[in-house]
Amino acid sequence: MKRLLVALIGAVALTTASALPAAAADDYTQAVTATSASQARIDFTPTTPSMYVDVHYTGVPGVGQQNVRMTNNAGTWQWTVNGLSSGNVLDYWFTYEKSGPQYDTPHFSYTQGGTTTPTAAAPTFTPPGGSYTSAQTVTISTTTAGATIRYTVDGSTPTTSSPQYTGPISVSASRTVNAIAVASGMANSPVASAVYSIGTTTPTSCPTQSDTPNFGPNVHVFDPSMSAGTIQAQLDADFNAQKDTQSAQFAERRVAELFKPGTYGVNDNVGFYTSVAGLGQNPDDVTINGHVTVDAFNASDAGNATQNFWRSAENMAVNATGGDRWAVAQAAPFRRMDIRGDLQLYPASYGWASGGYVADTKVSGQTASISQQQWYTRDSAFGSWSGGVWNMVFSGVNGAPATTFPTPPETTLGTTPVSRDVPYLYVDGSGKYRVFLPSLRTNASGPSWASGSTPGTSAPMSQFYVVKAGDTASTINAALSSGCNLFFTPGVYHLNQTLNVTKANTVVLGIGYPTLVPDNGVNAMQVSDVDGVRLKGLLFDAGTANSAALLTVGQSGSSASHASNPTTIQDVFFRIGGELAGKATASLIVNSANTIIDHIWAWRADHGNAGTVGWGTNTADNGVIVNGNNVLATGLFVEHYQKYEVTWNGQGGRTIFFQNEMPYDVPNQASWMAPSGVNGYAAYKVGANVTSHEAWGLGSYNYFNVNPAVNAYHAFEVPNNSGVRFHSLLTVSLNYQGTITHVINDTGAVTPTGTTPSNVVSYP
Repeated sequence: MKRLLVALIGAVALTTASALPAAAADDYTQAVTATSASQARIDFTPTTPSMYVDVHYTGVPGVGQQNVRMTNNAGTWQWTVNGLSSGNVLDYWFTYEKSGPQYDTPHFSYTQGGTTTPTAAAPTFTPPGGSYTSAQTVTISTTTAGATIRYTVDGSTPTTSSPQYTGPISVSASRTVNAIAVASGMANSPVASAVYSIGTTTPTSCPTQSDTPNFGPNVHVFDPSMSAGTIQAQLDADFNAQKDTQSAQFAERRVAELFKPGTYGVNDNVGFYTSVAGLGQNPDDVTINGHVTVDAFNASDAGNATQNFWRSAENMAVNATGGDRWAVAQAAPFRRMDIRGDLQLYPASYGWASGGYVADTKVSGQTASISQQQWYTRDSAFGSWSGGVWNMVFSGVNGAPATTFPTPPETTLGTTPVSRDVPYLYVDGSGKYRVFLPSLRTNASGPSWASGSTPGTSAPMSQFYVVKAGDTASTINAALSSGCNLFFTPGVYHLNQTLNVTKANTVVLGIGYPTLVPDNGVNAMQVSDVDGVRLKGLLFDAGTANSAALLTVGQSGSSASHASNPTTIQDVFFRIGGELAGKATASLIVNSANTIIDHIWAWRADHGNAGTVGWGTNTADNGVIVNGNNVLATGLFVEHYQKYEVTWNGQGGRTIFFQNEMPYDVPNQASWMAPSGVNGYAAYKVGANVTSHEAWGLGSYNYFNVNPAVNAYHAFEVPNNSGVRFHSLLTVSLNYQGTITHVINDTGAVTPTGTTPSNVVSYP
């Protein structure tokens, strides 16, 4: 588990002496040696060379907790503690970097005049984790004599109360096995983990499902034979239940409104956790003569749309008198829409809005952002564009304005390097449901359907397991193991084991914001390093026991190329706190090469239900960690995490549009210091060993309202080399609550007063 660092103190001279016998662990050895009656030296030797190691300790008389950067002495990091007397007990632990991410060790104990507390050796698994055609008999062992092993098979973190290992265990289905070693007089070992994918090397066929499934009570399907009054009454009922920012924002109601091909004279106001979509193969198969609207609906919104989260519109044409209004904040995609007229992205009150995302859409008239702070549009066509506050970004958009950042703040790429539109549900000519799978596009511009039907293939619903109320992680994993795709209906699904997506080309498609909540500290979903997995329309909501990660794509160390058929993560959202007092060390980890991250919002909540938000309550270190090479992010929204919000270690990475707010609730500067010793953590950090990375249109804002004296040294931290290039960057201090000294590295002015940006056109 990672921990927040507090202020570092200066180094002092070290005294050399022979070390006590080291305590072994998978990643390191550590020991403490008394060098005099009043001094002790702490040693830490990582197995993989670390860029930094910090030691934290208590127990020096009259001195509180200390947190210091150790000194590297030929691969062993050392620190000398002064002011000790015989019998003083140090409680100490380490934070260390390993290949980009940083980790915390367990706590150790040392008594001056005594010895250190050794750590039991982490267990190992035979056979190791991997993909197997049949069930495996797994042996778990540790090199620590006399140790017992505690283990779990549901992905949760084992404790001393977990089942005791007494002999080989049978792993007959895909699962994650975790284990610790426990020995008297020793600290518990680090957690060892092995992921087994059973039956994944032999193709299997999904048991035939219905082509006309029952989607359950939270999905409302409309057809043109229904009266407009009947349809309108249902739309109004859905909206009234989902409308209120105070009561619906963190409730568990979820809904999808689906329109079969035809023409409808209705107006659809879209509330929280509501997906509105046409069921045609192309947008013009469903026409709404009316409006599909999001606005500052409630008196409590005070005319602002900054909390209009978690709602979507997709795959229909709209004839809207006076224009259509989509005044949203984050996690509210507008995809595959044909707006015959104007599109207004701001509230009717002209209040603030904090969006937003449009893709694969055509607007015949003007698209106006007006009061939107930032916006990203991909592969679309506008009659014209108007507006720009801080950061407006376009890629592959016909009719987009030219790049003029920062005045006005618009950044335009003529094409999107690689894109693939989302999988979507439709009804074929025989009345059966299918899922369309759009083809990969390179250097795309304009909607995929501009010249007719979107290129691609389709899959029948007979190959999809429909996830509904009553399904468990076990039933969902059984469907995945049997070769089925998944279609999640609206609802909240608690998971007591990790969902394992192991087969190439698996589709996991959600409508109505299906919400996956990991229980007991399990990781919610693990995707293997395979071709062509498509994840769309999911909300991961951290549970109250800490998960190491909510979603991981590819195993650590994955290196296979997936350039011709990448995994796509689209309209996938992450939440830490808000409804629950959630905890997760990282939200999204991407190890697979060539992955496309297309519109995500990873959010550590700054507000929510009572008792779910606070610096020590909804804890989360990192939003996104990218280790894979040649990963592309188009529309990356990451906010309020407590350490590096985005860490990019892979080569060849690209980001088009990034929006960030730093954590609001930093209690003091000492609680928020980067490993390098500077104030605060960068919002977007490119690993020191990266030699190729490029990004366009990035904004990071601060609002340190708990303690306005808090400062971040910079928002973007990157290695200085010619292959790492950034374009159109800015920082803003919202209401001048705290400051950011530089934009990127040591470049860019401190954030000014007046909620105005500090801009950098390009770097280096």
